[in-house]
Amino acid sequence: MSTFLLEIGLEEIPAHLVTSSEIQLIERTKKFLSEHRLTVGDIKPYSTPRRLAVVLTDVAETSESLSEEKRGPSVDRAQDENGNWTKAALGFARGQGANPEAFEIKDGYVWLTKHTAGVAANEILAKIGDEVVAQMKFSTYMKWANHSFLYVRPIRWLVALLDNEIISFNVLDIATDRFTRGHRFLSSEHVEITSADNYVTTLQSANVVVDATVRKNEIRSQLNTIAEANGWVLQLDTDAAQDLLEEVNNIVEWPTAFAGSFDEKYLEIPDEVLITSMREHQRFFFVTNEKGQLLPHFLSIRNGNREHLDNVIAGNEKVLVARLEDAEFFYHEDQTKSISDYMTKVKKLVFHEKIGTVYEHMQRTGALASAMATALKFDATQQSDLTRASEIYKFDLMTGMVGEFDELQGIMGEHYAKLFGENDAVATAIREHYMPTSANGDVAQSEVGALLAVADKLDSIVTFFAAGLIPSGSNDPYGLRRAATGIVRTLVDKNWHIDLQPLLADFVQQQGVVAETDLTTVVDFMLDRVRKLSLDAGIRQDIVTAGLGNVDRADIVYISQRIEVLSQHSSDAGFRDVIEALTRVDRLAVKQVTNATVDPTKFENQSEKDLYQATLTLDLNTLMHDGAENLYVALAKLQQPIAAYFDETMVNAEDESVKDNRYAQLNVIQRLTNGLGDLTQIVIK
Repeated sequence: MSTFLLEIGLEEIPAHLVTSSEIQLIERTKKFLSEHRLTVGDIKPYSTPRRLAVVLTDVAETSESLSEEKRGPSVDRAQDENGNWTKAALGFARGQGANPEAFEIKDGYVWLTKHTAGVAANEILAKIGDEVVAQMKFSTYMKWANHSFLYVRPIRWLVALLDNEIISFNVLDIATDRFTRGHRFLSSEHVEITSADNYVTTLQSANVVVDATVRKNEIRSQLNTIAEANGWVLQLDTDAAQDLLEEVNNIVEWPTAFAGSFDEKYLEIPDEVLITSMREHQRFFFVTNEKGQLLPHFLSIRNGNREHLDNVIAGNEKVLVARLEDAEFFYHEDQTKSISDYMTKVKKLVFHEKIGTVYEHMQRTGALASAMATALKFDATQQSDLTRASEIYKFDLMTGMVGEFDELQGIMGEHYAKLFGENDAVATAIREHYMPTSANGDVAQSEVGALLAVADKLDSIVTFFAAGLIPSGSNDPYGLRRAATGIVRTLVDKNWHIDLQPLLADFVQQQGVVAETDLTTVVDFMLDRVRKLSLDAGIRQDIVTAGLGNVDRADIVYISQRIEVLSQHSSDAGFRDVIEALTRVDRLAVKQVTNATVDPTKFENQSEKDLYQATLTLDLNTLMHDGAENLYVALAKLQQPIAAYFDETMVNAEDESVKDNRYAQLNVIQRLTNGLGDLTQIVIK
């Protein structure tokens, strides 16, 4: 068994593309090996900012041989009356590269067994350049020299070794060799790899930690060592810290941690500003004391060794202080103005040229939020706080601090609102209206903030759709899918039952929004987010489709609940029987839809009476109000009465009045069933 190494040497890859590129290389390599039937023991990926690599261990000497049975024409078409092979048979043999003498006749057809011999591993691996390296896809591309070929960054070298043998191929004008590159500053520019199985150790000696996992663990260990030595608290397990750790890991090849400091006077600036300056702009890790208070120190990683580290620390401190000086200036300068001053500027700020200003967006949002607050029975204090928040929640866009650090939108709005005398509820809502800030981010916690967040996003969706700016395919320049996901997640989190269709119809009419598309499109867009969130949660596609069917009220919470309820009960022992019973009713009921009242005097057997009694006290509105779980439980109890009904009752009776009465009874059950969705979509297993 052999070891194979493939290394793609590149100019520095953007940090956010390194990990995804490594994963893609593995996936393409697995597909390549499968297609060529070449077995290996293990596939190990490696990556740094300057290289993507994969090592295959226990590579088979040849690919697996293959025997396939190919069916040809039927015997009566393959042979004439004298038993000679026809043109159809001869053409089949020629197409398979075989002789008619190899034909077998079975099951009334002509068959050929086609044998494909195994191919030597080195011959197969010589194709990896064209079929893997050149086929990689990226979100960012470059082209270089006179090549029309596009790649994430220019390819500078290629290594392809099967044990110690070079596997020859070219990508553009780059030929494979056994020479890699060490650390750009700490090692030779040309490092020979004598054999594929010493790839990692060879690069280690050239000051490159090529294993991304090992490198990340080394970074984590070094950072923790410094923090512990100084008695600092370093949080590396938060989402933000994990993202930073991933980014730093993908910009260094030989990590060396160090600590720096800044003047304590800057601690008067809000922590979020300091953390943003360190983390987002300088890739520094912040530290706190045991009480969680920010300290005037930071940790960072150098792509190099410890030589001249003092100079590196001093340089990083100087760059950070320059940013903190700007932040300190803006923080004090912003407080010399008032919210009213900033709102005057907001009135001139364009939201979108086809839609209007940010101020007009805020006014519409306020009206929409007020309508929802009334529907949700917010108390007077909440209504007052919501009104005030909606009047000013974008004011911080015009502050110097947000102009310099746009990541602090809402965050600085909260800080400044408090400094300008707004109450905590209003200030919190200003920060929370952006939430969730990502697909999996936290939703707003306060009632006022959550409702403002929903209204703000909903107005954006409605007005962009009205202007014809609707996402298509993967194109969503205004983040409307993210906004819709945020709305769905917030409504579900707060358990807010709101029928969006009439709400938006009133809103569009009152605000004079002229739509190029029907509001149904907006509702469908929202329901599509429910679909995606449900599928992402691991719910079966047929269950999701069923739960989204028969929507007569665009109540996101209830629709989400019924998908969840159907999913939870799908593992019940009696689920199959319940769904079969209900869908049998549904398939019959659609043949004759009626709202006629059921007449018990026309019942001809006990099963009709029992089913009638079982449904008599079931009110759909009451059951839906109590929740999808209660509706399912109530409908599940109908399974046995329905089964007995169909055993004893012929729905299409000869007496038309009896027949109509029976369809009326089925329609009652169908309307109840529709409250759970379109159950005919559920695949019964």
